[in-house]
Amino acid sequence: MGYISSENKSTTPSGGWSDLWKQEDYWAMWLGLTIVLLVILFWSNGYNFMNWIVVKIPTYSDFNTAMSYLSSHKTTLITLYFFFLIVFSIAIKALTGEVKRFLVGFTFLFLLSVLVSVWGSWSVMKSYYVETPLLALVVGLLISNLLKIPYWLSTALQTQFYIKLGIVLMGASLPFTLIVRAGSTAFAQATIIALATFLTIYWTGTRVFALDKRFAATLAAGGSICGVSASIAIGGAVKAEKQHVSIAISLVILWSIIMIFILPLAIKALHIPPGPAGAWIGTSEFADAPGMAAAAAINEQAIKTFTLMKVVGRDMFIGIWCFIMAFIAVTRWDKRYAGTKPDALDIWLRFPKFVIGFFLASIIITFLAASPNIVTSKALDNNIINPIIELRNWAFIFTFLSIGLTSRLKELASVGWKPFAAFTAGVLINIPLGYLLSVVIMGNYWITVK
Repeated sequence: MGYISSENKSTTPSGGWSDLWKQEDYWAMWLGLTIVLLVILFWSNGYNFMNWIVVKIPTYSDFNTAMSYLSSHKTTLITLYFFFLIVFSIAIKALTGEVKRFLVGFTFLFLLSVLVSVWGSWSVMKSYYVETPLLALVVGLLISNLLKIPYWLSTALQTQFYIKLGIVLMGASLPFTLIVRAGSTAFAQATIIALATFLTIYWTGTRVFALDKRFAATLAAGGSICGVSASIAIGGAVKAEKQHVSIAISLVILWSIIMIFILPLAIKALHIPPGPAGAWIGTSEFADAPGMAAAAAINEQAIKTFTLMKVVGRDMFIGIWCFIMAFIAVTRWDKRYAGTKPDALDIWLRFPKFVIGFFLASIIITFLAASPNIVTSKALDNNIINPIIELRNWAFIFTFLSIGLTSRLKELASVGWKPFAAFTAGVLINIPLGYLLSVVIMGNYWITVK
């Protein structure tokens, strides 16, 4: 599965400086920060280029209105296409080398993204709360489960690269002061959730279903820390079998897709405000991309609180979790790997580097906002932050289409009932505990995070 293979490349520890050019995390960070700096550079020199290439299809009730908008903005759409094509091709050249196939595949992906954006902007879709990211996922799932995805398209379905780039750009819309203020709260809440979920899955897997300890730890990591990345990283740290890592990944993806639909519906049914809703999604979703899709179905504030909870509270500590689990595996479990020991360097090697880009983007915009050269905060929003947000939204649409196009439900369902039951036990703890912390106990706090 493209979704799985791309993740695997980015979470494997680096073997040297040359590997920096072959990891999605670094490319997402470098290109994301480059886009932020380009937006600032163009605006500071009096050019409105980024505002000009951004396309945001307005809500419409008459299909002719949408067609008229696309017709009047066709030059902008073409320019946006080439902008993304050039930026992404630079990374693809280093990551896979399959630039020609990527050009063909991305062209199809971009056209499909435009169609989904038009469809998602239809007033009927809005009235049923079917936002564009969710629609992109559904369209992708329908295509991948009814048709065979050709190889030339699969090369463009770089799910993890798109979402990591989007998260780096997300940093530009979050003041660093907000990240610092909310970081301790997000980390404390995420730690409670992660420990409770991890221990539930691990205990259920080993004590109830007699699963191998390494297998149970890999399942527990995927359900409690940060999804696919955690399953691969922890699986490698404890020397789990490849088949067990694949099963853990499949369960993460399966439950992530289910939660994309369940959480927004529950949030709307319970009338949960956007701030606590995003935090709940951040504690209860299992992977960045599906969680972002669920948060995007609410609104921009939910996206922000989701990002604070998921990226700041959970993703950035995967390296520490890997070190701890490797230490337990070597010292407490069997002696198959006698003579080996966990290395503190693993904390850095496993650390998701795109998180650094997220922080740096936030710091850059925060310093810019404090600069005396900025006329008004409205000028900053209109000319820098809003164009970056729209570029981020396009990256998210590419992400959600890629998830759908690389997820075959038949394959995800064939994982065996014992691993599924153990993982589901964690879900049954994770969701209500996340609701309790995000909505009941910390709800008043998350409402204020905007």
